[in-house]
Amino acid sequence: MRRVVFNQKGGVGKSSIACNLAAISAENGYKTLLLDLDVQGNASFYVGHDRAQASGTDSIAELLSQTAGWFSTSKPVAKFPQQTPFENLYLIPSSATLESLEKDLERRYKIYKLRDALNELEKEFERIYIDTPPNLNFYSKSALIAANTVLIPFDCDTFSQQALLTLMDNIAELREDHNPELVIEGIIVNQFNHQANYPKVIIEQIKDIGLPLLGQYLSSSVKMKESHHEQKPLVHMLPNHKLTREFSALFSLLEGIPAEAE
Repeated sequence: MRRVVFNQKGGVGKSSIACNLAAISAENGYKTLLLDLDVQGNASFYVGHDRAQASGTDSIAELLSQTAGWFSTSKPVAKFPQQTPFENLYLIPSSATLESLEKDLERRYKIYKLRDALNELEKEFERIYIDTPPNLNFYSKSALIAANTVLIPFDCDTFSQQALLTLMDNIAELREDHNPELVIEGIIVNQFNHQANYPKVIIEQIKDIGLPLLGQYLSSSVKMKESHHEQKPLVHMLPNHKLTREFSALFSLLEGIPAEAE
Protein backbone atom coordinates (compact mmCIF):
# COMPACT_ATOMS: atom_id res chain seq x y z
CA MET A 1 0.00 0.00 0.00
CA ARG A 2 1.44 3.36 -1.06
CA ARG A 3 -0.18 6.47 0.41
CA VAL A 4 0.75 9.98 -0.67
CA VAL A 5 -0.15 12.95 1.53
CA PHE A 6 -0.66 15.98 -0.68
CA ASN A 7 -2.12 19.45 -0.82
CA GLN A 8 -1.06 22.35 -3.04
CA LYS A 9 -1.47 24.71 -0.06
CA GLY A 10 1.30 24.94 2.51
CA GLY A 11 0.82 24.91 6.26
CA VAL A 12 -1.95 22.31 6.31
CA GLY A 13 0.06 19.61 8.11
CA LYS A 14 1.22 17.29 5.33
CA SER A 15 4.47 16.29 6.99
CA SER A 16 2.90 15.92 10.42
CA ILE A 17 0.19 13.64 9.06
CA ALA A 18 2.53 11.56 6.91
CA CYS A 19 5.00 11.03 9.77
CA ASN A 20 2.43 10.27 12.46
CA LEU A 21 0.49 7.82 10.30
CA ALA A 22 3.74 6.13 9.27
CA ALA A 23 4.84 5.89 12.92
CA ILE A 24 1.51 4.36 13.93
CA SER A 25 1.73 1.95 11.01
CA ALA A 26 5.15 0.84 12.26
CA GLU A 27 3.84 0.55 15.82
CA ASN A 28 1.10 -1.73 14.50
CA GLY A 29 3.74 -4.13 13.20
CA TYR A 30 3.84 -3.10 9.54
CA LYS A 31 7.30 -2.67 8.05
CA THR A 32 6.83 0.94 6.98
CA LEU A 33 8.76 3.29 4.71
CA LEU A 34 8.48 7.09 4.86
CA LEU A 35 9.65 8.85 1.71
CA ASP A 36 10.33 12.60 1.85
CA LEU A 37 9.99 14.42 -1.50
CA ASP A 38 9.87 17.94 -0.05
CA VAL A 39 13.14 19.85 -0.36
CA GLN A 40 12.45 21.41 3.07
CA GLY A 41 12.98 17.98 4.62
CA ASN A 42 10.51 18.46 7.49
CA ALA A 43 9.38 14.83 7.48
CA SER A 44 13.00 13.64 7.49
CA PHE A 45 13.84 15.86 10.47
CA TYR A 46 10.71 14.81 12.35
CA VAL A 47 11.75 11.14 12.41
CA GLY A 48 15.31 11.86 13.49
CA HIS A 49 17.27 12.56 10.30
CA ASP A 50 19.95 15.24 10.61
CA ARG A 51 20.66 16.60 7.14
CA ALA A 52 23.61 18.66 8.40
CA GLN A 53 25.40 15.55 9.66
CA ALA A 54 24.30 13.17 6.90
CA SER A 55 26.65 12.48 4.05
CA GLY A 56 24.05 13.32 1.40
CA THR A 57 23.99 9.77 0.10
CA ASP A 58 20.99 7.45 0.24
CA SER A 59 18.60 10.38 -0.26
CA ILE A 60 15.62 10.44 -2.59
CA ALA A 61 17.60 12.78 -4.87
CA GLU A 62 20.35 10.19 -5.33
CA LEU A 63 17.78 7.45 -5.92
CA LEU A 64 16.01 9.44 -8.64
CA SER A 65 19.33 10.41 -10.22
CA GLN A 66 20.51 6.86 -10.56
CA THR A 67 17.16 5.49 -11.73
CA ALA A 68 17.36 8.08 -14.51
CA GLY A 69 20.51 6.27 -15.67
CA TRP A 70 23.02 9.06 -15.00
CA PHE A 71 25.56 6.91 -13.16
CA SER A 72 27.76 4.25 -14.74
CA THR A 73 27.19 2.12 -11.65
CA SER A 74 24.16 2.16 -9.42
CA LYS A 75 23.19 1.02 -5.96
CA PRO A 76 20.22 -1.33 -5.58
CA VAL A 77 17.04 0.55 -4.72
CA ALA A 78 16.62 -1.66 -1.64
CA LYS A 79 19.78 -0.12 -0.14
CA PHE A 80 18.28 3.38 0.13
CA PRO A 81 15.86 3.04 3.08
CA GLN A 82 17.47 3.98 6.40
CA GLN A 83 16.38 2.68 9.78
CA THR A 84 14.96 5.46 11.95
CA PRO A 85 15.19 5.41 15.78
CA PHE A 86 11.74 3.79 15.75
CA GLU A 87 11.19 0.07 15.25
CA ASN A 88 9.76 -0.95 11.85
CA LEU A 89 10.00 2.64 10.54
CA TYR A 90 12.42 3.39 7.71
CA LEU A 91 13.17 6.59 5.81
CA ILE A 92 14.42 7.72 2.44
CA PRO A 93 15.26 11.32 3.34
CA SER A 94 14.91 14.54 1.43
CA SER A 95 17.92 16.36 0.01
CA ALA A 96 18.79 19.97 -0.76
CA THR A 97 19.72 18.85 -4.28
CA LEU A 98 16.09 18.05 -5.12
CA GLU A 99 15.57 21.64 -6.20
CA SER A 100 18.43 21.75 -8.70
CA LEU A 101 17.64 18.24 -9.94
CA GLU A 102 13.97 18.87 -10.69
CA LYS A 103 14.27 20.67 -14.02
CA ASP A 104 16.64 18.07 -15.43
CA LEU A 105 14.37 15.19 -14.41
CA GLU A 106 11.33 16.98 -15.83
CA ARG A 107 13.06 17.84 -19.10
CA ARG A 108 14.06 14.22 -19.58
CA TYR A 109 10.51 13.09 -18.66
CA LYS A 110 11.56 10.82 -15.81
CA ILE A 111 8.19 11.18 -14.07
CA TYR A 112 7.61 7.42 -13.89
CA LYS A 113 10.95 6.61 -12.24
CA LEU A 114 9.61 6.94 -8.71
CA ARG A 115 6.86 4.45 -9.50
CA ASP A 116 9.48 2.02 -10.82
CA ALA A 117 11.51 2.40 -7.63
CA LEU A 118 8.49 1.84 -5.40
CA ASN A 119 7.60 -1.29 -7.36
CA GLU A 120 10.89 -2.66 -6.04
CA LEU A 121 10.57 -1.29 -2.52
CA GLU A 122 7.05 -2.65 -2.12
CA LYS A 123 8.56 -6.14 -2.16
CA GLU A 124 10.12 -5.33 1.22
CA PHE A 125 7.75 -2.78 2.80
CA GLU A 126 4.12 -3.38 3.70
CA ARG A 127 3.23 0.31 3.93
CA ILE A 128 4.80 3.28 2.14
CA TYR A 129 3.95 6.89 3.07
CA ILE A 130 5.04 9.74 0.79
CA ASP A 131 5.35 13.35 1.91
CA THR A 132 5.22 15.90 -0.90
CA PRO A 133 6.03 19.55 -1.66
CA PRO A 134 3.18 22.06 -1.17
CA ASN A 135 2.68 22.57 -4.91
CA LEU A 136 1.90 20.52 -8.00
CA ASN A 137 5.45 20.16 -9.28
CA PHE A 138 7.44 17.30 -10.79
CA TYR A 139 7.90 15.54 -7.44
CA SER A 140 4.29 15.70 -6.28
CA LYS A 141 3.12 14.52 -9.71
CA SER A 142 5.62 11.65 -9.54
CA ALA A 143 4.25 10.72 -6.11
CA LEU A 144 0.64 10.76 -7.31
CA ILE A 145 1.60 8.58 -10.26
CA ALA A 146 3.46 6.15 -7.98
CA ALA A 147 0.82 5.92 -5.22
CA ASN A 148 -2.22 3.72 -4.73
CA THR A 149 -4.09 6.32 -2.68
CA VAL A 150 -3.95 10.01 -1.80
CA LEU A 151 -4.83 11.73 1.48
CA ILE A 152 -5.60 15.46 1.40
CA PRO A 153 -5.04 17.55 4.56
CA PHE A 154 -7.49 20.43 4.99
CA ASP A 155 -7.30 23.20 7.60
CA CYS A 156 -10.80 24.68 7.48
CA ASP A 157 -10.43 28.14 6.04
CA THR A 158 -11.99 29.83 3.02
CA PHE A 159 -8.74 29.93 1.04
CA SER A 160 -8.21 26.22 1.67
CA GLN A 161 -11.72 25.50 0.47
CA GLN A 162 -11.11 27.31 -2.81
CA ALA A 163 -7.75 25.60 -3.26
CA LEU A 164 -9.35 22.25 -2.49
CA LEU A 165 -11.66 22.44 -5.51
CA THR A 166 -8.72 23.21 -7.80
CA LEU A 167 -6.75 20.39 -6.22
CA MET A 168 -9.51 17.86 -6.84
CA ASP A 169 -9.61 18.88 -10.51
CA ASN A 170 -5.83 18.53 -10.81
CA ILE A 171 -5.88 15.07 -9.23
CA ALA A 172 -8.70 13.98 -11.53
CA GLU A 173 -6.73 15.13 -14.58
CA LEU A 174 -3.54 13.40 -13.43
CA ARG A 175 -5.46 10.23 -12.64
CA GLU A 176 -7.00 10.22 -16.12
CA ASP A 177 -3.66 10.82 -17.86
CA HIS A 178 -1.21 8.82 -15.75
CA ASN A 179 -2.65 6.71 -12.92
CA PRO A 180 -6.26 5.58 -13.41
CA GLU A 181 -6.04 3.33 -10.33
CA LEU A 182 -5.27 6.20 -7.93
CA VAL A 183 -7.90 6.37 -5.18
CA ILE A 184 -8.70 9.48 -3.14
CA GLU A 185 -8.97 7.96 0.33
CA GLY A 186 -10.32 11.19 1.70
CA ILE A 187 -9.88 14.72 2.95
CA ILE A 188 -8.44 14.95 6.47
CA VAL A 189 -9.72 17.83 8.59
CA ASN A 190 -6.59 18.98 10.42
CA GLN A 191 -5.90 21.53 13.17
CA PHE A 192 -9.59 21.42 14.04
CA ASN A 193 -10.81 23.75 16.78
CA HIS A 194 -13.80 22.11 18.43
CA GLN A 195 -14.75 25.33 20.23
CA ALA A 196 -15.06 27.52 17.13
CA ASN A 197 -18.13 27.68 14.90
CA TYR A 198 -16.41 28.83 11.70
CA PRO A 199 -14.58 25.53 11.00
CA LYS A 200 -17.88 23.68 11.41
CA VAL A 201 -19.50 25.96 8.81
CA ILE A 202 -16.67 25.29 6.35
CA ILE A 203 -16.93 21.54 6.97
CA GLU A 204 -20.65 21.58 6.25
CA GLN A 205 -19.99 23.43 3.00
CA ILE A 206 -17.45 20.77 1.99
CA LYS A 207 -19.95 18.04 2.80
CA ASP A 208 -22.63 19.83 0.74
CA ILE A 209 -20.31 19.86 -2.28
CA GLY A 210 -20.04 16.08 -1.92
CA LEU A 211 -16.29 15.85 -1.45
CA PRO A 212 -14.89 12.76 0.36
CA LEU A 213 -14.41 14.14 3.87
CA LEU A 214 -13.11 11.58 6.36
CA GLY A 215 -15.08 11.28 9.58
CA GLN A 216 -12.07 11.38 11.92
CA TYR A 217 -10.81 14.92 12.54
CA LEU A 218 -7.41 15.92 13.95
CA SER A 219 -7.46 18.56 16.67
CA SER A 220 -5.26 21.60 16.97
CA SER A 221 -2.66 21.13 19.72
CA VAL A 222 0.63 22.71 20.75
CA LYS A 223 1.83 19.16 21.42
CA MET A 224 2.29 18.70 17.69
CA LYS A 225 4.92 21.45 17.60
CA GLU A 226 6.56 20.00 20.69
CA SER A 227 6.78 16.61 19.01
CA HIS A 228 8.43 18.24 15.98
CA HIS A 229 11.03 19.79 18.27
CA GLU A 230 11.66 16.50 20.06
CA GLN A 231 11.79 14.64 16.71
CA LYS A 232 9.34 12.10 18.07
CA PRO A 233 5.98 11.31 16.45
CA LEU A 234 3.17 11.56 18.96
CA VAL A 235 2.72 7.81 19.35
CA HIS A 236 6.24 7.73 20.84
CA MET A 237 6.20 11.02 22.74
CA LEU A 238 2.64 11.09 24.11
CA PRO A 239 0.92 7.77 23.38
CA ASN A 240 -2.17 8.61 25.46
CA HIS A 241 -2.69 12.18 24.32
CA LYS A 242 -6.01 13.11 22.68
CA LEU A 243 -4.34 13.98 19.35
CA THR A 244 -2.41 10.70 19.37
CA ARG A 245 -5.69 8.83 19.87
CA GLU A 246 -7.20 10.76 16.98
CA PHE A 247 -4.30 9.77 14.73
CA SER A 248 -4.69 6.15 15.81
CA ALA A 249 -8.42 6.29 15.05
CA LEU A 250 -7.65 7.81 11.63
CA PHE A 251 -5.15 5.04 10.91
CA SER A 252 -7.72 2.41 11.90
CA LEU A 253 -10.31 4.06 9.66
CA LEU A 254 -7.95 4.00 6.69
CA GLU A 255 -6.93 0.41 7.35
CA GLY A 256 -10.46 -0.82 7.97
CA ILE A 257 -9.64 -1.82 11.53
CA PRO A 258 -12.70 -1.84 13.83
CA ALA A 259 -12.70 1.08 16.25
CA GLU A 260 -11.92 0.22 19.85
CA ALA A 261 -14.63 0.83 22.41
CA GLU A 262 -14.08 3.90 24.62
